[in-house]
Amino acid sequence: MEFRGVMGGLYKISEWIMRLSVINLLWMLCSIPVFFFAFMGLVSQSPDGLKAMLPIIAILAPFTLFPATTAMFAVARKWVTGEEDVPLLKTFFRGYKENYVQSMVGGIFFVIIFVIISVNYFFYLKQGSSLKVLAVLFIAFTVIMIIALFNFFSIMVHLHMKIFQILKNSVLISIGNPINSIVLLLCNGAIFYICITKFNFFLVVFFMGSIMATFSFWQFNRSFTKLQIKQQELEEKEQQRLAEAEEGEDSNEDGAEDKDSVVNLHKKDEKDRE
Repeated sequence: MEFRGVMGGLYKISEWIMRLSVINLLWMLCSIPVFFFAFMGLVSQSPDGLKAMLPIIAILAPFTLFPATTAMFAVARKWVTGEEDVPLLKTFFRGYKENYVQSMVGGIFFVIIFVIISVNYFFYLKQGSSLKVLAVLFIAFTVIMIIALFNFFSIMVHLHMKIFQILKNSVLISIGNPINSIVLLLCNGAIFYICITKFNFFLVVFFMGSIMATFSFWQFNRSFTKLQIKQQELEEKEQQRLAEAEEGEDSNEDGAEDKDSVVNLHKKDEKDRE
């Protein structure tokens, strides 16, 4: 039964609310260790409670948070590409299983990178005024790696690549498309800020991750589609150029007189230009 008008709109909205909330809950359930220690750090009475939990979170994230996030992106990919009625549980856990190893390896890579950036940032921040400038450089590296992290999940669920290629392309896409990268960062930052500060518990538990994943893949897919169209146009132009070259060679072989006239015309044009 299909609803129309206002009822149809309300039904569609409620359907999307259900989809987003289910996937977000699955994402959090599969990442329970990470969210548990993050919560313990936030509610700790010690001012450095969250800081003390960060090493544990960093160790657990590649084995829980990263595979769960990849699975969430796998469902978001289906939605963005037009398959809105896919079975949520089946699609989520299939994405979790199929991409677990690559997610884990990628998670270890990103955790190591973020640890290196953090150590260097705090080291140079404590130095003299001349070296403090380098701390700003590491902030820029952090921004690039955060954007690359979103692209990493999108590439993994959309393309068949080896893990090294996924990591390399996620960084290259982030640097090579600055406008899209800035939009991706600002919009996801706004979603994160609203969920954390305004309606913290409700939105974080039911919507934050799934909305960010859906928007991130939508942004990636839009850029990727444009890139494919450009590549296809270049290939068509190259094929057309080769076809014209072959036709030119055939006509040259058929008549030497035609060749001489063409050459003479080109020479005449060159003399006129001079």
